[in-house]
Amino acid sequence: MKQRARAKPRAASPPLGESSAYRIFPRSPFLSNSTVMLHSGSVPRTSTCPPSLQRPGFRSQHAAAATLRVSASLPDSDKRFKVEFTPWLIVGLGNPGNKYHGTRHNVGFEMIERISQAEGILLNTIQSKALIGIGCIGEVPLVLAKPQAYMNFSGESVAPLAAYYQIPLRHILLVYDEMSLPNGVMRLQPKGGHGQHSGLKSAMAHLDGCREFPRLSIGIGNPPGTMDVKAFLLQKFSSVEREQIDEALDQGVHAVRALVLKGFSQRISRFNTGQKYKYHKV
Repeated sequence: MKQRARAKPRAASPPLGESSAYRIFPRSPFLSNSTVMLHSGSVPRTSTCPPSLQRPGFRSQHAAAATLRVSASLPDSDKRFKVEFTPWLIVGLGNPGNKYHGTRHNVGFEMIERISQAEGILLNTIQSKALIGIGCIGEVPLVLAKPQAYMNFSGESVAPLAAYYQIPLRHILLVYDEMSLPNGVMRLQPKGGHGQHSGLKSAMAHLDGCREFPRLSIGIGNPPGTMDVKAFLLQKFSSVEREQIDEALDQGVHAVRALVLKGFSQRISRFNTGQKYKYHKV
């Protein structure tokens, strides 16, 4: 009698709930070390958000299929493998147009522009009602975005971009102005509420009410006396305040770079502590 061929054993799948910042794949002999491809990683299965954002394939109705991938050789010089990193979506909140350029409510836009300059990422594409640029920090791919609808409609860009590029909630960083912080003081958090910020409200609403995404808040201080809040937000900085904001933006670039490369590490904790006491004299 003929013996049946034994079936090849299947590779063991990772345990449920396991999620890493990157995955290892056999390296193609046709890819050089300098080759950069864009592809996204999986959404962590431990997320408390609705199922639509837990599935790697979550997309809006009108989003086309697209992926982001970055390829890099391992440090041990083994050329048979490449590393796939999970991309980031970094969105600065603000209002489009010259009328709002340089105002307090637009520091989120300024942070995106500063990262763009520091990392050499061109903001040259319109997608999902946003001006975007695609590039890398180190070997980690990212999408920079400035929504071109007004602040109250920022979520109309955030959610579709995250769905299109299959970016998990934990890698969506929103940058915005914060009146509860002194001018030029920043805070980097892994999650939080909207604090009545209209841009954050819109983003959370379009992300099915999820709040488990990182945010970088940039302090702009409170309106003096009985000044109207809206008028204060749309006002430009004084010369002293401008210097404080410019210094903060430079510090913010380093913080964002640390977050993208290492996550919420001790360096981020030190950054937050340094920001909290930056104006305290010993």
